[in-house]
Amino acid sequence: MTASLKLKDFDFQLPESLIAQKPLAARDQSKLMVLDRKSGSIKHETFSRLPYLIPQQSLMVFNNTRVIPAKLYGYQVKNENPVEILLLRETTGKNTWEALIKGLSKIRLETEMAFGSGELKAVLKDRRENKAILKLLYDGKLDDILNRIGKMPLPPYIRRKENEDKRISDQDRERYQTVFASRPGAIAAPTAGLHFTPRIIKSLNKKGIDTMYLTLHVGVGTFQPIRVENIIEHKMQPEQFYIPEETSKALINARGKLKKIVGIGSTVTRVLESVKLDHLHPSGTEGWTNRFIYPGSKFKVVDHLLTNFHLPKSTLYLLVCAFAGKKLTTEAYKEAILEKYRFFSYGDAMLII
Repeated sequence: MTASLKLKDFDFQLPESLIAQKPLAARDQSKLMVLDRKSGSIKHETFSRLPYLIPQQSLMVFNNTRVIPAKLYGYQVKNENPVEILLLRETTGKNTWEALIKGLSKIRLETEMAFGSGELKAVLKDRRENKAILKLLYDGKLDDILNRIGKMPLPPYIRRKENEDKRISDQDRERYQTVFASRPGAIAAPTAGLHFTPRIIKSLNKKGIDTMYLTLHVGVGTFQPIRVENIIEHKMQPEQFYIPEETSKALINARGKLKKIVGIGSTVTRVLESVKLDHLHPSGTEGWTNRFIYPGSKFKVVDHLLTNFHLPKSTLYLLVCAFAGKKLTTEAYKEAILEKYRFFSYGDAMLII
């Protein structure tokens, strides 16, 4: 095992004060660090200037997944003990969901739980590894119920209380969601997309930059911690993706015309690097990916990458190191800390060209 593949070599110290706890007033006023891989230069911009930094005739690909308010606080019906769950995804059975539950090992099978005013109930049917299999019981549409009683599944480094001020909760519902989110199914936002506004996208299009969308429903796989010292032994959990017809055609056309492809975030990059453009069907494709990108990985599709600043020793940070090179990435993160960039989901952005 080479030194560059030891997990400890991808650690860094981050002042807690730089972890963004809330979004800026305006999405596009985030700081934007620009890394040039060829020259090794590091420049500082504002995100609103992005359209002037992307080569004309590029193709920019976004993840249009929509975060569902999947965090639920309730109680066990029999003993009224409190319970907190995070719905992950619907399985093959009708109204059967995979979920994470705090204290799962202490809850018996067939335990009934209630949420909200009792309009949603769940019965624990099985345990699979550290996940619960729940049967949901409700009347009406589940989406409507979750929108009423569910909380946005913010990452743990963004601190919120169970009974958070409604103004803050409403802000999270709006801002922990991209402006182009349209396909519900994620339990975390594709955070590189949070900086975009309709005005920015319109400006990109005016400059001849095409904007297309695919879907990867961000699940636990993206954020699962690496627990092995040898990085290449880490296994990503599969996540579902979908590339529609118009995006497939745009990707095939871009490669044929030698256009630059810009991946907006790690999720888009993982999907595009999981498919082979030479074999991509014009009618679109869907499937699952557990692609883990780490230093030494080759990029065959994505030419430029827009991303946020990520946790040390995470799969997201490793992807950035793979794309920009470990040396330049390390220098960039040191400078970001010195310049007091805001880190993680509600933080600032980095463009790697």
